[in-house]
Amino acid sequence: MDELGKVKRIVSRRASVDEVLLVLDATVGQNGLAQARVFADVVDITGVVLTKLDGTAKGGIVFRVQQELGVPVKLVGLGEGPDDLAPFEPGAFVDALLG
Repeated sequence: MDELGKVKRIVSRRASVDEVLLVLDATVGQNGLAQARVFADVVDITGVVLTKLDGTAKGGIVFRVQQELGVPVKLVGLGEGPDDLAPFEPGAFVDALLG
């Protein structure tokens, strides 16, 4: 995480940082919360991107991450490419999680 802090300092010197997104892999389960805590200790997170929702992973850990860090889930990854990122829709996410 020292490297992440260094990247943040270098970028902040050259430009204003308006958004810091934590990208969480939906397949990591409870380990995602530990990753989010460590990441949040180093940088100020403004949102979460939940990836790999195109497979069997449900991504339920995102509820705990959102609750603990107090940041919104902004995007979900439904495939491999940048065009596969979509805005997070809570209702659709809960339906998919329970269905």
